[in-house]
Amino acid sequence: MDKSSVIGIIIAVGGILLGLILEGGQITQLLQPTAAMIVFGGTIGAVMLQFPLRVIGAAVRRLGQVFIDNSRNPSELISEISGYAHKARREGIISLDSDLQNIHDPFLKKAMMLAVDGTEPQEIRSMMELELDNQAEHHENIPRVFESAGGFSPTIGIIGAVLGLIQVMQHLDDITEVGRGIAVSFVATVYGVGAANLFFLPVAGKIKMRMRQEQTLREMMLEGVISILEGMNPRMIETKLAAFFAEAHENANKRVAP
Repeated sequence: MDKSSVIGIIIAVGGILLGLILEGGQITQLLQPTAAMIVFGGTIGAVMLQFPLRVIGAAVRRLGQVFIDNSRNPSELISEISGYAHKARREGIISLDSDLQNIHDPFLKKAMMLAVDGTEPQEIRSMMELELDNQAEHHENIPRVFESAGGFSPTIGIIGAVLGLIQVMQHLDDITEVGRGIAVSFVATVYGVGAANLFFLPVAGKIKMRMRQEQTLREMMLEGVISILEGMNPRMIETKLAAFFAEAHENANKRVAP
């Protein structure tokens, strides 16, 4: 569980609602189904118009990463690669063939398979870096979905406000309809601006951070496999890979310290 995301959204929403109550308002005043339909329906439609369904589906599947961090611990990954390095140094790179079935990460498994098959280090680097570039190009559209939603929702909130004011102008003789129209106007604006700044844009930023962490892990895996193939000392490999992550670097220094 990503405590920062959970606590952050609780503080943000809770602070706004608490401020509303302290000002004498009621939470029920923000519950306007019509305003929600205008803002969120319009935002979803605009996003679907901009992006293919497969990209939107990938973005929705990534939502879980905002609140749950499923990325591998860098220290554990470094220890795993270091173990492969020790075995390769003792028994040769071919000995790692029996370990391939136990490697769950597809990127690491593919790189290690190429190494075991006798592919030259530069060829492995070239092939896997091309895969990294393709993945990065494909994934960069995912946070853009939420960034676009964050750009559309405030504007659509204004559309909702204008629609509410139109209703107000048409029913000036009915005070009930006037109040309802004004409520929809302001609540639609709140929904649009609030959704953009409390959800869509922060989610885009967190997904970008998660994807960058994944990219760095893959770069570290590739560097580890290349180092094993080049016959580098396992301890040097561990120190080299730990430099990709500051926290992992500190843990590695503690392990090698006398």
